[in-house]
This record gives sequence, C-alpha cells and structure tokens, in this order.
Amino acid sequence: MRVLAFEDHYDIEAMLVAGGVNVTGWTIEQRWNSTDALEHVQRFAPDVLLLDHYMPPLTGYEVLERLLASEVNRPATIVAMSSDSAKNEAMVKLGANVGVVKFELSTLDLWFN
Repeated sequence: MRVLAFEDHYDIEAMLVAGGVNVTGWTIEQRWNSTDALEHVQRFAPDVLLLDHYMPPLTGYEVLERLLASEVNRPATIVAMSSDSAKNEAMVKLGANVGVVKFELSTLDLWFN
C-alpha cells in the first residue's frame, strides 16, 4: 500500500505502528506542509491520501478542493484526519471517503483489509 500523509506535527507512520497497524511492505511518505500538494499527489500516486486540516500553507480542505477540481488522479481512499471532527465532516461532505480524529487513525478498517 502507498500512503501519502499531509500532517505537520505528528509522525503518521509512528502513530499507525503504535496503534497496532502492520505497515510492513508499505510505502509511507509524509509531507510536513502542503506546499506543492498536488504535485506530490501526482508524483507519489498514493492508494491512501491522509489530509490534516490545520496545515500550512493550504488547509487539508483546500488541498482536497484543488485535487478534486484538477486532472490529478484521485487516490482510492482519501481520509480527513484533523483533530477537529467538524473539519473532518466538512472534508467528507466535499469528497473525502472517511473522516477520523487523527489520534484514532489506527482504528480505521482500511488498514486491516
């Protein structure tokens, strides 16, 4: 599985491992800001895209808006993973597959299928 995370404070791979997710054989790339976000999505071609809302210079919502309006291939799964559930709900309404408070990221079923 290829996972691309836009998260500026917490190490996503470490969070998944600490939560009991076996990431062996996965390729996980984390971007610590949203500069050139669409270029990173296009280049990395993730299966799963993780978007934090509160991230400079563009919010996760803005990255998602731009992605959905672009010619860049949409990842199979887009996860809104802000610490603010209202921001996650907004991204789900916009087109994300699922929203989860980031500290519960490892509980998502998609990691275990």
